[in-house]
Amino acid sequence: MADILLLKCSNCGREYASGSVTYTCPVCGEVGTLDVLYDYAALRAQGDRDALAAGEASMWRYRALLPLDESSSVPPLAVGMTPLYDAPRLAANLGVAQAWVKDDGRNPTGSLKDRASALVVARAMEQGVDTVSAASTGNAAAALAGVCASVGRSPIIFVPASAPEAKIAQLLVYGAIVLLVEGTYDQAFDLCMELSIEQGWYCRNTGVNPFTAEGKKTVAFEMAGQLGWDVPDVVVVTVGDGNILAGVHKGFADLYKLGWITRIPRLIGVQAEGSSPLVRAWQNGQAAAEMQPVDAQTVADSISAGLPRDRSKALRAVRETDGAFVAVPDDAIIASIPALARLTGVFAEPAAAAAYAGCRQALEMGYIQPDERVLLLVTGSGLKDVRRAQQSVSGGIRVAPNADAARRALGIG
Repeated sequence: MADILLLKCSNCGREYASGSVTYTCPVCGEVGTLDVLYDYAALRAQGDRDALAAGEASMWRYRALLPLDESSSVPPLAVGMTPLYDAPRLAANLGVAQAWVKDDGRNPTGSLKDRASALVVARAMEQGVDTVSAASTGNAAAALAGVCASVGRSPIIFVPASAPEAKIAQLLVYGAIVLLVEGTYDQAFDLCMELSIEQGWYCRNTGVNPFTAEGKKTVAFEMAGQLGWDVPDVVVVTVGDGNILAGVHKGFADLYKLGWITRIPRLIGVQAEGSSPLVRAWQNGQAAAEMQPVDAQTVADSISAGLPRDRSKALRAVRETDGAFVAVPDDAIIASIPALARLTGVFAEPAAAAAYAGCRQALEMGYIQPDERVLLLVTGSGLKDVRRAQQSVSGGIRVAPNADAARRALGIG
């Protein structure tokens, strides 16, 4: 296992002993999400990147770089080691030297958030905690519900009543206790935190629980390993609460500190125009602690957040890598669903397909250069929100059930 050296506030830099703080910095409050830091010299002495990269086909192949005792049980679902595709037609379409797609919609519940849930549940089991809770627009909740079901637990989930029906159904199928909150995601988040602290539940809430980013960082480990440790110039990540972006940055930063990669890719964070507080903060040189909530409105529910919970680490990820934030309109997000699918064969939900629209925007704005190699991180399956996929396409030719009708429709003899 990776022994935790300390927990460090991403906002003020205060350091805490492992186990002394459960969620965020006691001084900074919610904005002070914590970094989990390790003894990297000890890990360098113990670890062998090629040996790890040849391990089991799940995120647990990188268990030596995760904060779990080697004797602790982990959930049995095969989370992680999702495919990474070379996408030459996507590269030609975008006008870049090379492009890849990492399809994390192939995780057991259909999103990258299975990674965070798997690690949080493993830590809950290690510590003997019975009840795990979460607030979510759908994917984090589904991830927690599925992972908990695999170990015989029923989590308590707070989700906006407006979440896509398919996502709510997924929670109920897994046997979660689901509270449909008549309000926004941010209201559901706050309600979940209040009751979790009051009742002593272990809260998985994005960013607030420092181990969510530790689970999500495994996607960066996989990207690097699947590319032979020669990382791309740019990685494009869609952003709501900022925790996936923070996790990707943490993963590459860990590998860099270990000497396993020679540089950290530039990170481009993509938000929906109707939910883009991080874009504005980055453009205005604003600190995370100065950010104010916005009225988030977007079809991409998975990246809808009025005040991103992991905003401090998300801003740092872009600033430290000389990256950028871009905002894309909802119509471009919807159009990206079939565009990405037809160029790569990967069917993405709106929040994930937004990476394609964001990449195009970043190219137009000069944040990505034509001679660079670019990786798009697809965070969720298109089956998560089929209704939006239906809105993105039209067509289908109705014919009578005979060959002559089919020939006429196809214009063939």
